[in-house]
Amino acid sequence: MLGKLARQQDANVLVGFDKADDAGVYLIAPSLALVQTVDFFTPIVDDPFTFGQIAATNALSDVYAMGGRPISSLAMVCFPEKGDPEILEQVLAGGLSKMIEAGCTVIGGHSIRDPELKFGYAVTGTIDPARIFTNSTARPGDALVFTKAIGTGVISTAIKQAKAEPAWIDAATVSMTTLNKTACEVALKYDPHSMTDVTGFGVIGHSREMALGSSVSLRLFAERIVLLPGAVECVCAKFIPGGLKANREFAECMVHYEGDVSAERRTLLFDPQTSGGLLISVSAKDADALVADLRANGILHAARIGEVHASDKPAIHVV
Repeated sequence: MLGKLARQQDANVLVGFDKADDAGVYLIAPSLALVQTVDFFTPIVDDPFTFGQIAATNALSDVYAMGGRPISSLAMVCFPEKGDPEILEQVLAGGLSKMIEAGCTVIGGHSIRDPELKFGYAVTGTIDPARIFTNSTARPGDALVFTKAIGTGVISTAIKQAKAEPAWIDAATVSMTTLNKTACEVALKYDPHSMTDVTGFGVIGHSREMALGSSVSLRLFAERIVLLPGAVECVCAKFIPGGLKANREFAECMVHYEGDVSAERRTLLFDPQTSGGLLISVSAKDADALVADLRANGILHAARIGEVHASDKPAIHVV
């Protein structure tokens, strides 16, 4: 919808919404720019403190995806008029715990009455304007590195239907509450060419944005993408979120499958992720070292999952 509006002319806008990037970047000094993003959603787990943590981790992720450092945030709250204040307190406390971990100061916020709880943050960060990592600068010959396992969408759907096993919930929660801070810091040591975080559009949707924005094609090795415990079982049990169906209807036309890619893995490539991992396009010669460094720093699901090639149709090949 933003694309239908008149474009404001401002030379200080270094990254806007024209290429569906993760956050906006605005120049405020020759060597300093602001990164700005916002994200909020309804609960996807039962525990309010954990929900707050997930919402904060997710909101912070877009700043890390640009290579920035979050510095301040504003809480956004929708809460029922007759809701239990203790629940809201726990949500806010959970979010604050992750903001403290990120070194990002909560400086205020806004709340409204709403029949359904929603929570998130508007986050501001800083970045060197000479080192902005967008989703549209991948280069042919690069390797693709991904930092988290996938499956939070289908597992969250199973949670809502009270069908998720405790081990699935625990693994998904750990993933969704793990900041991309360390992954970002490690990635920056290897001068990546392009970065994005995999969230609501799933692996294929965000890969599509990188391919189109960079005028390249991508080759993804499906078996190398780590799946969360329970993800395949959730697909088999038809715990399919609406977002997954929408992602598939929109983006699968740009995908060519080669070889024996299972139906479950094909489905999970479209699974909308909450607080997903970083997808990093980096020089192929540095990719293995980057993966090893990420794993040495606790990013245990980091993997080399693909390659960047010259522009081709379809834009994404899954093998």
